Amino acid sequence: MTYLVTGGAGFIGANFVKYLLKKYNDIRIVVLDDLTYAGNLGTIKKDLEDSRIIFVKGNIKDAAVVNEIFEKYPVNYVINFAAESHVDRSIENPQIFLETNILGTQNLLDIAKKHWITGKDEKGYPAYKKGVKYLQVSTDEVYGSLGETGFFTEETPLDPRSPYSASKTGADLIVKAYGDTYKMPINITRCSNNYGPYHFPEKLIPLIIKNILEGKQLPVYGDGSNVRDWLYVEDHCKGIDMVVCGGRDGEVYNIGGHNEKKNIEIVRLTLSTIKNLLEENPEYRKALKKEGEDISWINESLITYVTDRLGHDQRYAIDPTKITEELGWYPETKFEEGIVKTIRWYLENQDWVEEVTSGDYQKYYQQMYGNR
Repeated sequence: MTYLVTGGAGFIGANFVKYLLKKYNDIRIVVLDDLTYAGNLGTIKKDLEDSRIIFVKGNIKDAAVVNEIFEKYPVNYVINFAAESHVDRSIENPQIFLETNILGTQNLLDIAKKHWITGKDEKGYPAYKKGVKYLQVSTDEVYGSLGETGFFTEETPLDPRSPYSASKTGADLIVKAYGDTYKMPINITRCSNNYGPYHFPEKLIPLIIKNILEGKQLPVYGDGSNVRDWLYVEDHCKGIDMVVCGGRDGEVYNIGGHNEKKNIEIVRLTLSTIKNLLEENPEYRKALKKEGEDISWINESLITYVTDRLGHDQRYAIDPTKITEELGWYPETKFEEGIVKTIRWYLENQDWVEEVTSGDYQKYYQQMYGNR
């Protein structure tokens, strides 16, 4: 089987590539990534040594690049992670989110459809090759905001509140339209907030970890009461794989972690966990940027409350009953376990963090591919 994984050098995409390589032997993975701020080729540097993986630099909006991939490789599955994904950036520049997330998605769909159609079925609809599917990786943010109770289900009306979530909603509707109109084999997955290794350090958990290690203040929007449902990234990858292999064509599947936490709880737990790990494992102290043996300064005095973000949704929470009942998926990692695994990874991989935050990750691409 040949997978086209777009955005495969990003956080969730890279973890999915690693998951596939670990689980399957007889596969080929074509990674398409434009290597923007959140796409780090160094994240899959070791994976690129595997003969089963091919890297292509390019944007999903570029029809020539995408078409060339389909011409060269017999793509069975398109897993679309590629997206502009940071809400704050979407508030500053909405247009690029619309261009990449909606038009880029439509471009992928159109080219996949062209290469997968074999003719017409008995009803006159397009007939497709066996064993092909397009999967759109979406977000729970398309549903809007919840009150203190209730959960998002696949039947919850779409109600995006930011340019980012609006662009993801538009992409979802285009994917659904291709499924309904052209009978294209598609699925959409909508996940809660992911966390884990290789998360870009402007997101909440890795930002908090980085700031603590540097002795900086920990910015918290508003009063920190906003609630998110947290999903360990490997659990998410497992769910996507299950939908690719067994999801019913045309269906949406919510993938949630059953780990609801207020943002301020996340910050406090991260603080206490880092301090405990540093006390129990002296070798981790080399990750500290603040010199000295005393770490008593790692406490809640680092927390600082900042002006709330525009259109900040109050609460997200996903009901994953459908994917559990149909495919047997469930979130295996409790947040209290996952956050320790995540923090340990960051403490042990400071070279990666420094490379990403300095922009040096772009140099690796130039070294590897600049003269090709």
